[in-house]
Amino acid sequence: MNFLDPKLEEYADWHTSEENEVLKKLNRETWAKMLMPRMLSGHIQGRVLSMFSHMIKPKHILEIGTFTGYSAICMAEGLADKGILHTIEINDELEEFIKKYFQEAGMKEKIVLHIGNALEIIHNLNITFDLIFIDADKENYSAYYDLVFDKLSVGGFIIADNVLWSGKVLLDYEMLDTETKALVDFNTKIQNDNRVENVLLPIRDGLMIVRKK
Repeated sequence: MNFLDPKLEEYADWHTSEENEVLKKLNRETWAKMLMPRMLSGHIQGRVLSMFSHMIKPKHILEIGTFTGYSAICMAEGLADKGILHTIEINDELEEFIKKYFQEAGMKEKIVLHIGNALEIIHNLNITFDLIFIDADKENYSAYYDLVFDKLSVGGFIIADNVLWSGKVLLDYEMLDTETKALVDFNTKIQNDNRVENVLLPIRDGLMIVRKK
């Protein structure tokens, strides 16, 4: 996931607005207590998500893959007045932890947490979203994209995380594992979709930014 010289990453970190104290605490506790803490968006990516959200000023945001809630809090910072972020997490063991930090961040009224299978939950969300963040099981990225596309507003944005997958997307396709193949297929699908404009940003592990025409 580290594509830049560590000194350049450190420089970028120094020249990026700080996390607030709740996010710093959430970051530390995630790394101290969670089995796979690198799933956390972290400082720079979190500020990128917050910046995008502030630029878009979405009324409704959908996040697929909550983990410990860091990215949800970041995106909720840019919600329009009375806006709501819906976030979906399959691991019910994280529910108490996530809700604790939504409360501490003052986001309890702005974020709705859904626990369960995203493919099932999304069907029941009769909402038009202005911003959708995909960061769950990689094998289903294309399925999530197809499922949410009609729920995305015209001019709305989809952001998909981990699309460079530690650089493994460059390897011989026939030698790839299931997750990497799914990400390569997803990236190709986006590139060939004439309904959207897209740019792949090599931030952290890769962010695919998609705008619906």
